[in-house]
Amino acid sequence: MRKILLIDDNQAVLNFLQIFFLQTGKYEVTTLQDSTKAYELIEKNEFDILLLDMDMPNVTGLDILKYMKEKEINLTTIVLTGVEDIDLAIAAMKHGTFDYMLKPIEEEKLLKNIENAISAKDIKTREIDLDQAYDLSLKNPEAFGGIITRDEKIIKIFHTVEKFAQTDNSVLIWGESGAGKELIAQAIHKISNRRDNKFVAVNAGAFAQELFSSEFFGHEKGAFTGASSTKTGFLEEANGGTLFLDEIGELSLPIQVKLLRVLQEEEFYKLGSTKNQKVDVRIIAATNKDLFEEIKEGHFRKDLFFRLNINSINLPPLRERKEDIELLAYHFLEVFNKKYGKNVGRITTPVLNCLKCYPFPGNVRELMNIINSSLIVESSNELRKKSLPNYFLDNNNNGYSDFDSDIVPPSLCEIEKKHIKIVLEYTNNNRSKASEILGISRVNLLSKIKKYELE
Repeated sequence: MRKILLIDDNQAVLNFLQIFFLQTGKYEVTTLQDSTKAYELIEKNEFDILLLDMDMPNVTGLDILKYMKEKEINLTTIVLTGVEDIDLAIAAMKHGTFDYMLKPIEEEKLLKNIENAISAKDIKTREIDLDQAYDLSLKNPEAFGGIITRDEKIIKIFHTVEKFAQTDNSVLIWGESGAGKELIAQAIHKISNRRDNKFVAVNAGAFAQELFSSEFFGHEKGAFTGASSTKTGFLEEANGGTLFLDEIGELSLPIQVKLLRVLQEEEFYKLGSTKNQKVDVRIIAATNKDLFEEIKEGHFRKDLFFRLNINSINLPPLRERKEDIELLAYHFLEVFNKKYGKNVGRITTPVLNCLKCYPFPGNVRELMNIINSSLIVESSNELRKKSLPNYFLDNNNNGYSDFDSDIVPPSLCEIEKKHIKIVLEYTNNNRSKASEILGISRVNLLSKIKKYELE
């Protein structure tokens, strides 16, 4: 039986939920009213799920979440609270809470959320320690054929994708524009049991909000002026398959409410229809926005966030994958050589130096456009600096006065390693203080100390 730890200062809530879970026959429940004893119980790490009240005396739910993050205790948490507080909800999310539910609790909804949480936890438990297993081949390498990389962070994401693809859970992909979010979504679809059905990709920011509802849900003939025939929407088109919603943060609040219903009830209404339609579709969403900030400002629903963020992937920008730049540049060189019937065989060292020192705000898509533009104007058999776009050269301020020299600038990794070392020396190896100065989490700092062998 799965083990649940339930912490709440209200004994009536504890009694009710304990009886409810016992009646299901699936869970062994430990209850705790005195939250000052929570740390001791959590340290034992004997539980599958933590159900946590936020508003408690002495030790609050947020105190407990902070403690678990500081101690790196991996315990899947669902917050149960009677307080409607956006700032508190965002704080809970940032500390890794799986879901956030308001009291009074809907029992069936709670059970569903617990099942989703356990499913996600099982996937992580089954994962190999990828930091030590990059040499292991992927089970589905063909699914990642469109992604050119040798970066360990991306390879780790590939292994995670293979795990996530085994379920029908929603996935939220975080990453900047042009970083390859749609390629990751396609890989999930290609590996999943839905691979023989449609993959439908929709950019939520590409439609005027008043048109999106019609395009997304479809409409009946005569639903509005100009609706001369019945239209199949994206949702119905993707039935049985996968619907990829890019730029999910651009959706209006009314559309968010309707999408939430689709995720919860697996049904929708076409515009102009009073008959609900059942739909079987997996939602993969992507965003380049800070959804925590969007929730705080009231632009994005936190309940929709939790429905979408069952599984999460953070895609690093190209500037954090410096060793991929040359690899990608040559890949695009080959692609556009074929397209334009050219034979530019190499990229000069000065051009590679420029590329490696540029921050690429447009990520892989921008690198592709730069190679495309440069190859069009290049007249020799090698790609030279003078063929690079003017905007790129004007904004390539890397601190080196001679771009045409053969001096290769230090990598970001080398600069980062040196800077972390300086900060650790400054703080006398106080890692909590060092992480605060560096503006990263303590967990992230420990990972970088290990990576750069700064122990």
